[in-house]
Amino acid sequence: MGLLEQINNGLSRIVWGPVMLLFLLGIGLYFSVRTGFFQIRYFGRMCRETIGSLFEKKPKSKQGITPFQAVSTALAGTLGTGNIVGVSTAIVTGGPGAIFWMWVSSILGMMTKYAEVLLAVYYRKKNGKGEYIGGPM
Repeated sequence: MGLLEQINNGLSRIVWGPVMLLFLLGIGLYFSVRTGFFQIRYFGRMCRETIGSLFEKKPKSKQGITPFQAVSTALAGTLGTGNIVGVSTAIVTGGPGAIFWMWVSSILGMMTKYAEVLLAVYYRKKNGKGEYIGGPM
């Protein structure tokens, strides 16, 4: 059991350590540069299409959900008490600099998530019933 524990600890240091953090930030930076900082150029449009749709007087669609409902669902699935506690703990232990690095990582993380969803939608297929399989669920 000692060998298994050592292997697990070694892998844990890689996966949850600075190497993975740099890798994730690097990938986000790579995608951001390759797309011309898509998440910054289209930030206003993203807000208008999601949160801004709250203030439009459009009839409700009987098919699908509104953009605001989609954002609310995505946020509900992403955010939780762990995020709230994590942010407050980071601010207490890291000080104001923690807020800067959270913003940097969130901007780069937006592009990583965009690339993930783009590929998932691109590679989904329709089954015999006409329902999508694969891709984002």
